[in-house]
Amino acid sequence: MSIFMSVVLVVVLALAACWLWTRKLAADAEQAVPQAGEILPVTGGAIHYTDAGPRDGQPLVLIHGLAGNMHNFTYALVEQLSSEFRVITIDRPGSGYSTRTDDALAELPAQADMISEFLAKLGVEKPVLVGHSLGGALSLAMVLQRKQPIGALALLCPLTAVIPEPPAVFKPLVIRSAFMRRLIGHTVAAPVTKMTSETVVAQVFAPEKGPDDFMVKGGGVLGLRPSSFIGASADLHGVTKSMPAQQARYAAEIDVPGGILFGADDRLLSPDLHGASMQAHGLVYETLPGRGHMILATAPEECADFIRRMARLAV
Repeated sequence: MSIFMSVVLVVVLALAACWLWTRKLAADAEQAVPQAGEILPVTGGAIHYTDAGPRDGQPLVLIHGLAGNMHNFTYALVEQLSSEFRVITIDRPGSGYSTRTDDALAELPAQADMISEFLAKLGVEKPVLVGHSLGGALSLAMVLQRKQPIGALALLCPLTAVIPEPPAVFKPLVIRSAFMRRLIGHTVAAPVTKMTSETVVAQVFAPEKGPDDFMVKGGGVLGLRPSSFIGASADLHGVTKSMPAQQARYAAEIDVPGGILFGADDRLLSPDLHGASMQAHGLVYETLPGRGHMILATAPEECADFIRRMARLAV
């Protein structure tokens, strides 16, 4: 056997071993964090959601960020709000237990369309959008597309502007080829994620300490499923393509009240670039000293107070 063929055989065997390991990690993840709510089909996929609180309460729609899922919110924030609001928490299309049929649907306008159709099917009118990180960009996309009237915005550490490159923790997701996303997602991504999970959690929560139970209670373990890596990689590519055109529309088209709350020491997104700058478009801007990017988990009381105040501004 030639050296070339020997190398090929070793690579194939290694990928096969990783494929089997990935299957086991994904099965364990789904057992640890099973589907929590209902599935509603929409054009291009389906939305997994939970619906808590009084049905006649003011509706809040909670939209998580990149590589996350609804449990980022249910970890601590939903219980702060569900006694007084109707709290609808979703897995974004392609995240958690939600699906989409094509990577092109990861672009912000397409995700906004899917969520707007979902809300229309539920009969939700003029919701307050609570978007965290990339979920903030998606909330703004929903305002701009005007298919679903929005009552107000309460954005937590949102992505609102073009950034030159993604934060270091997300650079492994920079894959433009749909084929390579799937090859990596079904082989090496989950094992690598498993081995680096503590480091990743520390980076995402910095300068605060990530909770010890976040991987399960906060849904982090679902990142070990191939679909999570594939969806997050497509999301990153989609938002990179979408954001320049979206940002250019803010000045003329943002006409919904609300505001932005940032951890003052956020190490993933700049509070000045993504928060303070949005005051020019009529949004309130506040910060929490000493807090990082994951304030929805580390400062749920403060986030809930902010959301209540923004909800009172709803049109």
